[in-house]
Amino acid sequence: MRSRSGIRLVIAAVVILFAVVKYCSSTDTNPYTGKKQHITITPDQEIALGLQSAPEMAAQYGGLYPDNKAQALVDAIGQKLVQNSVARETPYQFDFHLLADPNTINAFALPGGQVFITFGLFSHLQTEAQLAGVLGHEIGHVVGRHSADQISKQDLTQGILSGVAVGSDASTTQMAAMVANLINLKYGRQDELDSDDMGVLFMVRSGYDPEGMIQVQEILRDLSGPNRAPEFQSTHPDPENRIENIKEAIRKYGTVQ
Repeated sequence: MRSRSGIRLVIAAVVILFAVVKYCSSTDTNPYTGKKQHITITPDQEIALGLQSAPEMAAQYGGLYPDNKAQALVDAIGQKLVQNSVARETPYQFDFHLLADPNTINAFALPGGQVFITFGLFSHLQTEAQLAGVLGHEIGHVVGRHSADQISKQDLTQGILSGVAVGSDASTTQMAAMVANLINLKYGRQDELDSDDMGVLFMVRSGYDPEGMIQVQEILRDLSGPNRAPEFQSTHPDPENRIENIKEAIRKYGTVQ
């Protein structure tokens, strides 16, 4: 029994060590944000992954919204933000999609520049600045390579959990999974704050009032109601915390003159 237990621990250690070494050896500095990241896929792979996933993601939200005028507005504002920011210097192919789903309040970006907003969210926006706030935030995720960063973190987490599963009992594995999930949620919240910061900069440089991003947070807060999940259980920071972060970014980057 001791021999088998010892072998299991050695195998567990090797699995965990491999995952950690792979993660740490992928350190690189994002040339557009200056932040160090652990990313194991290339920009070309990000673009290919986004293009491959885009049709399926659109289908999940009922396809594209049929109003060409509304789609043209999303395209125009999105491309204006790209052309007036560091996003235009990236290799990413930015495309903006208005999805037909009238009930889901959401916007998201796939790796490589595929950006989506649901009609459910679009219909609650009242100004172009508010729409620019949503799209600027999502462009920030792409420029920040947040999806690629999360993929690497998930690979690390999965490797550690696989090692724990080899070397321990089920209850320990379950606890490790809970801890790992909270760690990844924390990273997700920081990504959201970073994207808000970049989004404000993109808005200012494109001539949009960055107060529009604060207004979007107020809209989201009102739509979510009083039953929001605690911040530590959510990938998105509490709207009030995001508003303070956005105000700080406005003080840092200024406003449209």
